[in-house]
Amino acid sequence: MEKDITYVGMDVHKETIAVAYVRGGSKPEVWGLIPNKVAVVLKTLRKLGPFDRLHCCYEAGPCGYVLYRKLTEAGISCVVVAPSLIPQKPGDRVKTDRRDAGKLAGLLRSGELSPVWVPGVEHEGLRDLTRARQAARQDLQRHRNRVGKFLLRLGMYPPEGVKSWGRGYWKWLEALQLPTVAQTLVLREQLQAVRRAEELLGRLEAEIERAAREGPLAGTVRELQALRGVKLISAATLVAELGDIGRFRSARELMGYSGLVCSEASSAGRVRRGPLTKTGNATVRWVAVEAAHHYRHLPKVSLDLKRRQEGCSEAAKEIAWKAQGRLNRRYRRLAGRGLPTPKVVAAVARELLGFIWAIARLAAGEGRAEAAVG
Repeated sequence: MEKDITYVGMDVHKETIAVAYVRGGSKPEVWGLIPNKVAVVLKTLRKLGPFDRLHCCYEAGPCGYVLYRKLTEAGISCVVVAPSLIPQKPGDRVKTDRRDAGKLAGLLRSGELSPVWVPGVEHEGLRDLTRARQAARQDLQRHRNRVGKFLLRLGMYPPEGVKSWGRGYWKWLEALQLPTVAQTLVLREQLQAVRRAEELLGRLEAEIERAAREGPLAGTVRELQALRGVKLISAATLVAELGDIGRFRSARELMGYSGLVCSEASSAGRVRRGPLTKTGNATVRWVAVEAAHHYRHLPKVSLDLKRRQEGCSEAAKEIAWKAQGRLNRRYRRLAGRGLPTPKVVAAVARELLGFIWAIARLAAGEGRAEAAVG
């Protein structure tokens, strides 16, 4: 019976965990502050009742999913909740760890918390790998920009027709003679930082390619590459970020998860829609937007796309071709109405996620999901 269930809220930090609980119709009670050690947490929970009668929760954060996995292994029901979706009282101006734990326990009992999907260990590893690659790409861009701005300040420009950071550009950089020894030393150090960043990026991309081709998610990664604008790195990033595609019951749910839907404040028969919500997973949103730019071109199966589609199923190819026609028509129609390019691309990216959802569901063996985006 529900009155026999003990709902436990935990406000988890690096060193400590604030624990509160609630039983039946009573108010939340604070147990106290305990060290963030699994053995101590299990000992505390054992005092609150049998493990099969405990329902625990804590907010997703920098401490990750270690506590969730340990509690689940011990037979305790546990969920990790989305901090941005926790109900807040407008007049509540007092915030402490103990109050937060009590609030979590009460909201867990009332069913007002939104759990997040917790990846498996292997899946989390792929996600960490793709995010590390993204960070390395950003670091490389910063180092390159630093070199460019340094040379700009000194009034030095590459020869006409030399492409930035190509072989010719590197030869020009290495042959540069700067006014002082100090400036030459600065340039050499900056170029060394660029080389290290390029090497790190190459190693990470090679490891992503290996994991995407050999891991348990290889089938989904392969099928997503049937889409125009979605190569191996992009497909692996989408798979790593989306996780279990079955948790999205429709393509619209995935669109909402990406934050590519319009905000809305409608009331009393008046409909008012605003800019994109930009909530949810920013990486999924970024990959979809980057891929959407490719659909400004007329439908075509290029040699590169044909090569990527060699290992894909016929159903995935059919969905991908359907996406090319539909998204290109939408791109041209919206652009013809005079909409700014960013808005056109965002609209196409939102619809592209529907095709991504269909192919991922198909790869997961959940039927011909492409009908859902027809």
